[in-house]
Amino acid sequence: MVNIGLTGGIGSGKSTVATALRARGAVVVDADAIVRDLLGPGGGAVRAVVDRFGDEVVGEDGAIDRAALAATVFQNAEARNDLEAIVHPLVAVRTTEIVAAAPEDSIIVHDVPLLVEKHMGRQYHLVLVVHAPAEERARRLVEKRGMSHADAMARMSHQADDDARRAAADVWLDNSGTEEELLAQVEKVWEERIIPFRDNLIAGRIYRPENSSVLVDYDEQWPAQAARIIDRLSAALGDKAPEFEHVGSTAVPGMEGKNAIDIQVGVRDLHEADDPEFVRILTDLGYPRVEEYRLDHPTDDLPDPSLWIKRFHGSSDPGQVVHLHVREIGSAGWQYALLFRDWLRGDPGAAEEYVEVKATVDAQSSSVEEYRRSKAPWFNEVWPRIQAWARKEGWQG
Repeated sequence: MVNIGLTGGIGSGKSTVATALRARGAVVVDADAIVRDLLGPGGGAVRAVVDRFGDEVVGEDGAIDRAALAATVFQNAEARNDLEAIVHPLVAVRTTEIVAAAPEDSIIVHDVPLLVEKHMGRQYHLVLVVHAPAEERARRLVEKRGMSHADAMARMSHQADDDARRAAADVWLDNSGTEEELLAQVEKVWEERIIPFRDNLIAGRIYRPENSSVLVDYDEQWPAQAARIIDRLSAALGDKAPEFEHVGSTAVPGMEGKNAIDIQVGVRDLHEADDPEFVRILTDLGYPRVEEYRLDHPTDDLPDPSLWIKRFHGSSDPGQVVHLHVREIGSAGWQYALLFRDWLRGDPGAAEEYVEVKATVDAQSSSVEEYRRSKAPWFNEVWPRIQAWARKEGWQG
């Protein structure tokens, strides 16, 4: 199954998106709805909340008076933390129960208001963020929920800002227009990304784009995309992979490159990468093993192929091409990937030359394999220059 995190600021339209996804067949786990049950009559959190905050927060029906509780904790960080310590573990238990009961081919959508604030993005295959401008959100809260404008703005000020949400978003749903425009975006991401991602996950296969340009303009989102990938990998692999690096063309600021995020995954011993559990973790995360790629191109001064062995994983997500290069930390391939990246970062002329080489070779190649083979001599040609640059800069990997 594919796990999706859905979030957005208060008044953004997140509930509209959740409803649309449910209508398309998603299993929606609504954190707010779970909390309402926990705080309702006989709910699992009522006794602990009353013990902590007193009888004044409970109504005549035995349910927690959420307005009274909100007034108690809203401006009190310690009280808010205590409430979260009571409620969040119970929400997690109920969430686990719902997910466990869902069919294996399900698309699980976790509707989590504080996903960004609690740094929960690493738990999901994808994070969808619903966005609307602050003033538009305030207007909706005033008109639809009866809040004062000041109260609406105060609530919003306690949530993550747009920059934090954008950094967490794999998919940015713009709800500054009409509901129809928002639903069209939901339909597009459902059909073109979520469904094929789910199908690829179940089949354990990578997404292979039909047409993949060698050169596209630099995308300011590439570093954030790499950061999210690394965060998920680190959480899933733990001490099985102690080092991660964003490498390749997308790691060089301002440089044109292929729209594919290259991540170097460092293991202490390459045999660990062949552990079935290691492979399973990456496959379940959406990065199946690709067996045909097991060797980097050796340099002339280190021609022994055994120094350049690696493992390679692709991506099941049709919305984000990812290459995982699993290498032994300190190996020739590991060092080369870091040094080559840093050389391109440190020498603008080298970056321009590399772009020209890729464009020329691509124009003369009829296949991906031919492109790779034709590009290889240039790497040997520039290797002495890279080494000279490293000595001059005192580079250490």
